[in-house]
Amino acid sequence: MKLVIQRVNHADVKIDKKEVGRINKGLLVLVGVTSDDDEKTVEKYFNKLVKLRIFEDENGKTNLSLKDVGGELLLVSQFTLLANCKDGNRPSFIGAGSPDEAKRLYEYMVDLGKKSDIHTECGVFGADMKVSLENDGPFTIVLEL
Repeated sequence: MKLVIQRVNHADVKIDKKEVGRINKGLLVLVGVTSDDDEKTVEKYFNKLVKLRIFEDENGKTNLSLKDVGGELLLVSQFTLLANCKDGNRPSFIGAGSPDEAKRLYEYMVDLGKKSDIHTECGVFGADMKVSLENDGPFTIVLEL
């Protein structure tokens, strides 16, 4: 699994010009599922994600988590995060999870978010999405555990 985490002031995702997800202050997370991932992997990443201390406290130190600041979460599937560009100029996606399994695990992560006390929005797996955001900082982390 690979996550690209962006601290945002706001973000939204649209399909065919129709908004399907929107958040205010929080995290926009691009989610890539590999062929080695399972429910335990998703849980590990989700728990790490919501506990990352990447929001500023009253002293301007990145010392607060998403939960601490009452932030929101926008999860967007993106298998292209798993591109292997080592050989040649055409990326290989051989390490990406099969579409059915990747969709199931992505939706499992969305469910974890919705069952938590964090306002969670999402894109649509496999759709052609347009993602807009205002990155706060900018502050972007690539998470691979």
